[in-house]
Amino acid sequence: MPRVSNQVSVQNRKLLDDHFDEWQQLRATQRPPRGWVRAVREALGMSAAALAARVGTTPGAVIRLEQSEAADRIRLNTLRRAANALSCDLVYLLIPRRPLTTVVRERARELAHEQVAAVEQTMRLENQATGQAAEMEDQLTERLLERGGLWSDSAR
Repeated sequence: MPRVSNQVSVQNRKLLDDHFDEWQQLRATQRPPRGWVRAVREALGMSAAALAARVGTTPGAVIRLEQSEAADRIRLNTLRRAANALSCDLVYLLIPRRPLTTVVRERARELAHEQVAAVEQTMRLENQATGQAAEMEDQLTERLLERGGLWSDSAR
């Protein structure tokens, strides 16, 4: 599998993190209990039969579509067709729980800690411990961030 260049990863991460605060507000938006399709359809005063005609299916299929959305089993292409028939846009978005830059830095720090701890243990056993583990972790964290590839098995 081709590896994404670290420069591209950093650019993408910064681009996404620029929207982080804005997206956090969307987290509070809750899907209606019976789903967006049914909520919008009913708000428009549209029957299941009318939506079925616009989608090109049967009223029973629309009911199943609404049920599958409410149960988190709907396919995106099906939801997109329903949204189009309701004169809506489907917006699909993953909202990071924390800034991606923070997640990546923590991952690099975790890997650096593991590597430095292993070296420090070996050096302690040989009475050669330096007592500079924190400084070594800081330096290694920065090198790992520059290198990238923090999520592969070979990163350990």
